[in-house]
Amino acid sequence: MSYDVIIIGSGPGGYVCAIKAAQLGMKVAVVEKSATFGGTCLNIGCIPSKALLHASEVFAHANHGMESLGVEVGKPKLNLEKMMAHKDATVKSNVDGVAFLFKKNKIDSFIGHGKVLGEGKISVTDNDGKETELEAKNIVIATGSDVAGIPGVKVDIDEKVIVSSTGAIALDKVPEHMVVVGGGVIGLELGSVWARLGAKVTVVEYLDKILGGMDGEVSKQFQRILSKQGMEFKLGAKVTGVEKTGKDGNGGAKVSFEPVKGGDTQTIEADIVLIATGRKPFTEGLGLEDAGVVLDESGRVRTDHHYQTNVPGVYAIGDVIAGPMLAHKAEDEGVALAEIMAGQAGHVNYGVIPGVVYTQPEVASVGKTEEELKADGVKYKSGKFPFSANGRARAMETPDGFVKVLADAETDRVLGVHIIGFGAGDMIHEAAVLMEFGGSSEDLGRTCHAHPTMSEAVKEAALATFFKPIHM
Repeated sequence: MSYDVIIIGSGPGGYVCAIKAAQLGMKVAVVEKSATFGGTCLNIGCIPSKALLHASEVFAHANHGMESLGVEVGKPKLNLEKMMAHKDATVKSNVDGVAFLFKKNKIDSFIGHGKVLGEGKISVTDNDGKETELEAKNIVIATGSDVAGIPGVKVDIDEKVIVSSTGAIALDKVPEHMVVVGGGVIGLELGSVWARLGAKVTVVEYLDKILGGMDGEVSKQFQRILSKQGMEFKLGAKVTGVEKTGKDGNGGAKVSFEPVKGGDTQTIEADIVLIATGRKPFTEGLGLEDAGVVLDESGRVRTDHHYQTNVPGVYAIGDVIAGPMLAHKAEDEGVALAEIMAGQAGHVNYGVIPGVVYTQPEVASVGKTEEELKADGVKYKSGKFPFSANGRARAMETPDGFVKVLADAETDRVLGVHIIGFGAGDMIHEAAVLMEFGGSSEDLGRTCHAHPTMSEAVKEAALATFFKPIHM
């Protein structure tokens, strides 16, 4: 069978690229190795973790957040089985939705392992070992990423005692103590889920701060907030070993680490150890080497500015290429590539890709941090506004956090916005739209915002950047 485009992988990048290509009139096929569409994000990543984050937040609020509002209820009881059922139902709804969209857009699908045979050809091997050869004018590699593990440390991830994010969203009981190796987005999100449900959570992080690439001021305040919520942190700690304990290997595990700056080795024992040290591109078994597709030094597929590899007609998008490993980045690349293959001018502005940590409160960021601007020698001005001075935040008892706006010192063009607070993941988008159109802090500060809203803090931070805030 022959197609205009065949996409290997049905995660956010792959399925969005497929739908857009079909909308543009192409004959499209998708190859997916799993039984359901949606990739890591929909099946074992973004979607199920957000279902658990929301459910655990509701539980925590019912436990100790209602009495001051005049809502008196008995002590809530956790039904973890039902919570997991909610998570599974959410996943099913989303993956079924992708299957429906494929059918609606007349996209053919093949369940099996895809392998690039060369220019214009791939093979698909199903679960029974049957191999089917397909042809296409264009081939897109959208196979996403996999758990990276701990550099230099051999770890047996069994998804029961020593778990990745996959196992951490499917525990059958709340652990007494969970150790999270890695203080990035995944570790903090899933660690906060189990902390709210009653676990003691200790985060062990190699760097001297959590959320390594985010704004330093945001990182510090966020750590203080999480510490108040009961999470403990071991920063500047290099993990040297993770192993199971107990006679049968199922009695728990221990994590050994030593200070990065030197010192004695320490050991922490826990019921569950979550390995959350990042992800790596998934290129295994795709036949890329035999097909002549070049990878970079980090194992990512090397592409040009139009997502084409060195092999004509073979493209790549998403986690498997350079750039932040974010579902929405992959989606935008999928749309841009479909447009490029259709002869249009597809484009992604990599300077305006928001990042969100879906904890409570949320952390959101777009554009440059202060540290990056200083390193680049850019002269800038900064404006901040705390949610503690925001009327809606006070009414909702969500006063933690602030908004920070960074703008060019001469032109006032906004270069970065950073938010920590309730609903930050939604508020960040007005900053993204502003930056997409080259807007200034004065543009944002003079835009009327509804009162009372959390978003007024964004306006006030912008006012503070070009002149002075009103409410502080």
